[in-house]
Amino acid sequence: MPRKKSLPLQSTSSTPLALSQLHIRLQFLEKSHQSLLKQIKIKRTELNNFIEQTRIFATEIFHKASPSFQKMAELDQDIHTLFEEIFSTRKFGKQTFKNIEAVYLKLQFTGIISLKPSRKQFSTELDELFDNPEPESDFSRETAEGRHQHWQTQESHGEARTGDKRKIRETFLRLAEIFHPDKVKDSETQTDHTEIMKSINQAYQEGDLARLLEIERLHQVGEIIDLNSEDDLTRKCRTIEQQNQILLTQYENLKLELRLAKNTPEGTMVSDSRKAAKKGIDSMAIMVKMIDNQINVVSQIRDFVKDFREQKITIKEFIGGPPTLHSLDEEIMSDILEQMLSELMR
Repeated sequence: MPRKKSLPLQSTSSTPLALSQLHIRLQFLEKSHQSLLKQIKIKRTELNNFIEQTRIFATEIFHKASPSFQKMAELDQDIHTLFEEIFSTRKFGKQTFKNIEAVYLKLQFTGIISLKPSRKQFSTELDELFDNPEPESDFSRETAEGRHQHWQTQESHGEARTGDKRKIRETFLRLAEIFHPDKVKDSETQTDHTEIMKSINQAYQEGDLARLLEIERLHQVGEIIDLNSEDDLTRKCRTIEQQNQILLTQYENLKLELRLAKNTPEGTMVSDSRKAAKKGIDSMAIMVKMIDNQINVVSQIRDFVKDFREQKITIKEFIGGPPTLHSLDEEIMSDILEQMLSELMR
């Protein structure tokens, strides 16, 4: 099928006033249209690049810190095992038992070791913990409110969304009619159309009108209009205006997706890593070092519990807690992986 081309916008001195006004309006709409397409392309690229950077960062930290994480897991299991042995092999009075159990719970609730509510005696403490949850952080609330506001906005425009989907589908069907491989005979053109259809299908599945219009423009298959016809110009203006509304929504959605991606723990770490790099700081090395420092702390706590199991320290000394624990900032210890870079950048 021969490719259709949009006719260039032209005006003549003999053009009636109504047509001149439509020409001006069409020029304005097309300028806005091209601007929106450009902004969407930039924002889409920014979002995709950020997600890719997050993936690369996570992969790199996994490879570099994997041995440290394995060591932490082993220490964590050692401490839990030691406490189980203490509770099952030693005899204590009721109050002493509760005091020893309180040390175990403190290590769990401060995040130094994993939470492991495997004993019946823990049920009351756990119930109290979940009955009185910690206040939601401003960050969590902001992220949740952002999602809620986005969903609420989308719900309040249900009819508009239906119209958007219809316009996207119309564009998809128009392109599919032109580029469906079965519409051509020669193998070379079929191959080209097959690749184009892959892009068309992907854009349609993602509701990406901008991409569909980019394909349409790239292959010059827009509708033909008579620039001296008021009906054609009016219809063209209406079409572009509707497309621009959908494109504006798409752009706002991309902005929201990027903001939400940056507000995830992983996204925050990537953003902070960028800031650190500008100051010549190797944030990855600092993260690994901080994990290793935590390993040293947890190793000392493991040895402390082990000494108590082997009765090398008294009950009073044990109930006082590990000496190392006294010098720790519990807020950093409980959330060390999420906070380390923000602490660095203060």
